[in-house]
Amino acid sequence: MPVNRTVHRPSATAAPATRNAFTARTPAADCGLLLIRLTFGLLMAGHGSQKLFGILGGHGLTETGKGFASLGYQPGKLFALIGGLSEFLGGLGLALGLFTPLAAAALIGVMINAMASVTAANGFWETDGGVEYNICIAVVALAVAAIGPGRLAVDRFFRWGRGGWPEAAFALGVGGIAAALSLAL
Repeated sequence: MPVNRTVHRPSATAAPATRNAFTARTPAADCGLLLIRLTFGLLMAGHGSQKLFGILGGHGLTETGKGFASLGYQPGKLFALIGGLSEFLGGLGLALGLFTPLAAAALIGVMINAMASVTAANGFWETDGGVEYNICIAVVALAVAAIGPGRLAVDRFFRWGRGGWPEAAFALGVGGIAAALSLAL
């Protein structure tokens, strides 16, 4: 009786069922994620530094607190501290890929507050002082939480470093709740 010696070999394009987007990424995708994270993260950390430390052309905590108070945030200096820390730490977290869903939540919350209290009254486009810039930052933060920070991130060692729907929902939910609380106070 002849023995069938043909061996089934899946094609190179067939992905195993256990393979996920995290392990399927190309080095270019990880470098692209790093570029996005560094650009947005460091810009946001710099923006927070302006509020907190008065560097990079910023006014510092006391003057920023007066601005927050004029927007109705009382006490202004406390809300300036919260906003500055959210931008600074959220930006650093996004840049490093460290606690990525939490970093994204911090940036999303700050951007929702900025839209609700400052830019929404000016329409959509940034040229008119509108929400365009805030939306871009919030969407990038949410997308990084959903995609995951990539292999070139501290979070690569943790479950949340892979991204996914739960991480995106966490970032959007916590950011939205934090924004709603600060707007309600």
